[in-house]
Amino acid sequence: MRVMVLVKASEQSEAGKLPSRELLEQMTAFNEELVKAGVMLAGEGLQRSAKGVRVEFAGSERKVIDGPFAETKELLAGYWLWQVKSLDEAIEWLKRAPFQEGVLEIRPVFEADDFGEAFTPELREREEKMRAQTEARG
Repeated sequence: MRVMVLVKASEQSEAGKLPSRELLEQMTAFNEELVKAGVMLAGEGLQRSAKGVRVEFAGSERKVIDGPFAETKELLAGYWLWQVKSLDEAIEWLKRAPFQEGVLEIRPVFEADDFGEAFTPELREREEKMRAQTEARG
């Protein structure tokens, strides 16, 4: 199963405060463990919301909203995409992460079978082709 681990933003990350060298070394070591174990598929830190935009959809209307997003209670500061055997395995990996504070969230990624009959064989084929193209770029 694939899971996404969402790293919530903090006051420090939203202020643009970068992690210490020590934390960067610890995170790099943890990421190396994840890669060696075949767990980590992707992972990145995100710039603070002041550098981002949102696109709001309302029917055919599109509205671009510049960051920061102060009215939002929970923002993201980063993510991992992991391949694990179970949610319990993901939890065990995350407990080993070198964070001293904060809240992280683990969410299963939808797989093709989760969509049932609505995800027709034709749609599955198109999805598989797109996935192959994106993996070839990476």
